[in-house]
Amino acid sequence: MSGQKLNVLVLPGYQNSGPGHWQTRWEALDPAFVRVQMPDWEHVERDAWCSTLDAAVAAADSPVVFAAHSLGCLTTAFWASQYASAAQLAKVAGALLVAVPDPSGAHFPQDAHGFAPVPLTRLPFASIVVASSDDPYGSVPFSQACAEAWGSHWIDIGPRGHINADSGLGDWDEGRRWLTSLGERR
Repeated sequence: MSGQKLNVLVLPGYQNSGPGHWQTRWEALDPAFVRVQMPDWEHVERDAWCSTLDAAVAAADSPVVFAAHSLGCLTTAFWASQYASAAQLAKVAGALLVAVPDPSGAHFPQDAHGFAPVPLTRLPFASIVVASSDDPYGSVPFSQACAEAWGSHWIDIGPRGHINADSGLGDWDEGRRWLTSLGERR
């Protein structure tokens, strides 16, 4: 599959990603970045989100990489471990998993259901977990445990909050390089 173009499926978290968010900025920079439109951004149901992701992967006409943030990361882990067929998994070149939230944490959205316990099985594709040392939604030990269980490379970018629009990352070139590296591994 080398030489094929890659589709980037953008997987925002709870309440979607606004105009200043790195995911939205990446979409504006490159038409290969396509946001997966979840059925309800405010009242999140794991089954609905995983089914929507499955349909997006099925519709892709070339290999995909995931650019996931927050609940998009948990959706990826659940989809890969409990929903995806082998044929669907074979289409995934990798996943950039940014700011993994802890469903047992005090700040986890009350309108998000079905995300506990987090699957702690190895992901069948290359992945990178990016964490912030002061993320109110997921601690460093939690993100490290997920990365280890998922077989992901783990990166701590220091105190950047929830690694969202408020983090001041702009176009976040470093994150795009990590995402590109996943696609190149295929």
